[in-house]
Amino acid sequence: MNEDWTRYWRSPNRPLEAMHAHFTSHAYHRHSHDTYSFGVTESGLQAFHCRGGAHTSTPGMVLALNPDEPHDGHAGAEPGFTYRIIHIGPDLVRSVLSDATGAPGALPLFPKPVVDAPDLAATLRRLHTVLTSGAPRLDTDEALHSAVLSMVRGGAATPSPTTPVSSHDARRVARHVRSILHERLTEDLDSDDLADAVGRSRHTVHRAFRAVEGMAPGDYRRQLRLRRARTLITAGAPLAEAAAHAGFADQSHLTRWFTRYYGVTPGVYRAARGRVVRTGPEGASREHLPRRATSGVHRKRPDTDDQPVPGRRPGTGAGKLNSPKGTEGR
Repeated sequence: MNEDWTRYWRSPNRPLEAMHAHFTSHAYHRHSHDTYSFGVTESGLQAFHCRGGAHTSTPGMVLALNPDEPHDGHAGAEPGFTYRIIHIGPDLVRSVLSDATGAPGALPLFPKPVVDAPDLAATLRRLHTVLTSGAPRLDTDEALHSAVLSMVRGGAATPSPTTPVSSHDARRVARHVRSILHERLTEDLDSDDLADAVGRSRHTVHRAFRAVEGMAPGDYRRQLRLRRARTLITAGAPLAEAAAHAGFADQSHLTRWFTRYYGVTPGVYRAARGRVVRTGPEGASREHLPRRATSGVHRKRPDTDDQPVPGRRPGTGAGKLNSPKGTEGR
């Protein structure tokens, strides 16, 4: 039985493609790409011929193929292999490196087609996820920038230096970017928009902001959007409305990131006002149950296990949760 499957994504406006695939019987005929091709083997053995030799990529290893480099590929053992691969056009790689150095330079060449580098693998997996999940443009630009620089520094024959940024300059750049992110919170800005507004290169903006804030501009903006959503939910806004006014694509988009940041869904957060909402394997979340459904349950002291509160009528006396501070400026 053929168990091969593929998931393919292609940018509508840039030389950028991504694939997630599992192959058991499929074998690539010898071919080449007009792009850089960076991949990560997730399971199984990925065997191929390249540069006059035979190579095998095992789980966690990184593939690094230069443009127009002939290669083939097939499963090295049962039950096949799973991998993610990203194809990046040379002009796009050149743009990232020129932005990082402040000057045009030679394109990098990767001397080894397989690299054992867990950090690079993690960076490439993140880029693949960002590309295929419909992430905002700023997040995509930042993930692409990070992946290209990581690949060049970790495996290229001609790694490119970066332009230093003074601490005073970094604070000034970060302060400017921060004000833009607050003022234009719901706009779909990308790294070029920030660079143009500040009058510096994309790399300088990204590195200065990370140095000062401890996170990328895209992460900082997402945090601001989540804080705004919390404020709107606390004020009683419907979840879909809170998502839209906070800059998220839709309610599911808000829910995904809200849960990753706070450990609960927006629905649970909303329902927890003044009462404990229980979720877990014992049953579905009670976030949508009417209040009378839990009116007969004894409340618990915060510092006890299973003892009912003495002298209190069941179902009363729940304290109010602290409200969030909302979008916090700096």
